[in-house]
Formats: sequence, C-alpha cells, structure tokens
Amino acid sequence: MPSGYTIMNALLKSILLALCVVSTAACNGQPVEHPQPPSGEVNAHSSSAAQRESVAITVYNQNFGLVREVRKLSLGTGPVSLEYRDVSARVQPETVVIKTLDASGGLRVLEQNYRYDILTPEKLLEKYVGKKVKIYRFNETTGKDELHEAEVLAAEQGTVLKIGNEITYGFPGRLAFPKVPANLIAKPTLVWLLESKAAEQRVEVSYLTQRLNWKADYVLVLNQDDTKGGLTGWVTLTNNSGTSYQGAQLKLVAGDVQRIRPRGVRTLTAQTSYGESSGRRQFKQESFFEYHLYTLERPTDMLDKEQKQVTLLEGHGIGIGKKLIFYGARHYFRRRYGRVQSNQKVGVYLDIVNSESNKLGMPLPAGIVRVYKADKSGAKQFIGEDRIDHTPRDERIRIKMGEAFDVVGERKQMDWDSLGRCNSESEWQIELRNHKDEAVKIETIEPIGGDWEIVSSTHPHTKKDAHTFTFDVDVPARGKTKIVYRVRLRWC
Repeated sequence: MPSGYTIMNALLKSILLALCVVSTAACNGQPVEHPQPPSGEVNAHSSSAAQRESVAITVYNQNFGLVREVRKLSLGTGPVSLEYRDVSARVQPETVVIKTLDASGGLRVLEQNYRYDILTPEKLLEKYVGKKVKIYRFNETTGKDELHEAEVLAAEQGTVLKIGNEITYGFPGRLAFPKVPANLIAKPTLVWLLESKAAEQRVEVSYLTQRLNWKADYVLVLNQDDTKGGLTGWVTLTNNSGTSYQGAQLKLVAGDVQRIRPRGVRTLTAQTSYGESSGRRQFKQESFFEYHLYTLERPTDMLDKEQKQVTLLEGHGIGIGKKLIFYGARHYFRRRYGRVQSNQKVGVYLDIVNSESNKLGMPLPAGIVRVYKADKSGAKQFIGEDRIDHTPRDERIRIKMGEAFDVVGERKQMDWDSLGRCNSESEWQIELRNHKDEAVKIETIEPIGGDWEIVSSTHPHTKKDAHTFTFDVDVPARGKTKIVYRVRLRWC
C-alpha cells in the first residue's frame, strides 16, 4: 500500500502535468507572466455651473431645447470618473454629446450614465426598507422627545414599521436616518468614465432637454377709424427644465419640427419676469433650413421655473383692412329648408399684409394677437383676440375679432325642387341688415359641394374655387340689402 508521501508526490506531478498543457514555459522552468488587471484607481472629479465658460440655448416652440455649454476642467490623465452637475432635470440622455475643444487633449468616453434618483423623503424611506431607523416622538407630559428604534417594513402606500415586537403604521413621530444612501443624489447628474490624455481640458457638452419653451404674443392697437394700427410682438420664454442658465446666448426656432414626442409631459406653473421694451428689435432673424431662427443680440439669464418676456418687434402705422363676413354652409343646398337661421351673426375680421411696404415684413412666429382700441375718453379697451399661424413675409394675416352687434344676416330658402337622385335646384334669399349710422360692405361666403351652377342672381357673384362662391354687397346706413339667387346642384 503506498504511503501518504507517495500519494502526495503523485498528486503534485499531476498538477504539474496540467500546467504543462496550459503553458510550456512552466515545464521548462521559466516564470509564467500572467496579464495584469487594469489598475482599480480612477480619478474622481466633479464639475458644476461654476466652471461654465459659456452656454448657448436654442429653444423650439414645441417645448424642448438644445443646450450647448463649454466648461474648463482639471481632469488629470488616465481614467477619470466625472460627475457633471447642474444639467437639466429633463435631459434626454440618449442625445448627450461630450467632446474636447483642445487639439492636444485626447478625451475618450468609456461609459456614460445619467443619475436621476433624486433625494426626497419618499425615496429616502424606500431605500431604508429592511433597515433600522430612529423615531422621535414628542411626549406632552414630559415635554421631551422619546426615542424609538424601528425597522422599515414597507414604504409604498404608507409606511409600515416594526417597533419592538409590534407591526404598526401611521406611527406619529419624526424619522431620523443614519446617512444618505450613496445612490441618491440632490440633483440629476451626468456621470462619465473617461480616458483623459491631458490634465487641463476645455470640453463642450450638448444635449436636448424637455421643458424649455417659447411662444409669441402680439398686441395690436387700432386707430379711431380702424384703418391703421401699431403692432408689438413679445417672446415669452418658459424654463421648467430644472436648472438655470446665466448669461446664455439665446436662439429661438420657429417652425414645425418633426419630433417623436415623449409621453406624460406635465405643465408646471412658473414665475414671470418682463424684459425691457427698448423700442427696437432685440432679435436678429434669419432663414434656417425650412424654419426661421431668431437670435437675441445680447446674453440673458434663464432661471429655473421662470417666464421671461422680451420684445420681438415693433411696427407703427400699419395698414389694416376691416371686413364683415357672413358665412353659409354647404349642407344647406341638399334638402328642403324654411328659414335656415334668424339673425345669424356676421363675423368681424382684420386683414394685415405682412410686408415691408406695410411697415412689417418680418416672418412672424405663431401666437396670439390681442387687439385694443381707445374709447372716446382715450382709455384703451380690449376688443378681441385670435391665434395666427407662422406667417412668412408678404403673406396676409387674418384676425377674427368676434361678431358684429349692429349688423345681422338672415338666410331663407324660398324654393327647392328635386331633379332626381342627388340633384336639386333651390332659390335663396339673404337679407343683410345694417343698424349702424354709416354704410358697410359685407362679404357673403357660400360654401357648396358638388357640381353647381348659378341659374339667376340679383347681384354678381365671384367663384372663389370649385366649392365656394361669394357676394360683395354694400348695405346702407340703417338700411338693408337683399340678395336673391337660384342655384342648380348635383352632389353625387
């Protein structure tokens, strides 16, 4: 029977033989060189808004923006863990780009993380589920806090605690935690693992963020006879991104930019500050792709949860045309009616040509136009508002003011004959009544579908398109005008 020494010697020979299979160097008596693991030492650095050299923001009127900022960082060389603070709380992490601006400085991104588990009382309690905390409960008899130790069993939909041998919830008292968990942060932070080849580097970071928005608002003041007016345009900027940008270079993009929108976006209330009205345009406008770009010609601060208003344009002595329009409807012509509607409202509209000859000519972003006019005492009164779309130069703006008080219209079907399936001939009477002390001109717009032909008419009509004809008629002061016409129609 072999001795223990013999068995041990045989086992060592077997191990050596296995090593020979793996490495011939071990069999020849040479030292084996194993690859060394990378050093675990990573330089940790952080950067805040204090290191910003510049920041530029491009805001789109679709509740998002592009942030580009430059910071000067002391990173050292080698692997670096960089906490990049004071970024938007609504940053889209997949859009973040970091690059060095120094030709000699190499910077390689190994990992990128976005930490947004923000420190809140609810989050802190969740992190301590299964752990011990202290509870201080005020004793009114002794006038002192009593200390209780408790284990947090659950934190969702109420706090469940184990105090001693009892399970309880709704326990009154002040919770005290030994420390803040490492994975909770005060503000959203970008974290990079970088490979740096230069100790000092200037880096540019850009990203898209939600909750940056702007809109245009306009104030139009009419003169006494409604023929001219002054227009002031305001840009209202809203910053609900979760961080502030001081001394930002601001650009605005007007246009309908295609985007895949995130879901569940909520609106937050904001404070308001007003920019100065300098009497000149503060924005420089330029065409940009198929949109328009407006650049504020000075730096500005955009504070978190703030609204800021800046003058976009001012125009004086702008020519204005006022129109009264009486609308019909295409379904009127397809069946038998009596009186369609009594005292139907007549709409009031203002037309403005956005041209240089009309003392405008700047592409106007979409927004709301609010119109004012001075009364006999000189006090300006609000008389209506309407929303306009993006309007290029040399295009017409039409603003609906409301409905006329002293001008009414009445439409009657005087005759209707069926000419077969989907065919008819009908006669109509439109009475326009003017109760004002001056004559007015009213445009009557008659939408009609299918193939149509005016058989007879008391007033000349204008064919606007294949499905619309109009009458322009004068109505005397405190008088009325009747339009009678007969139309033949086939709609299928």
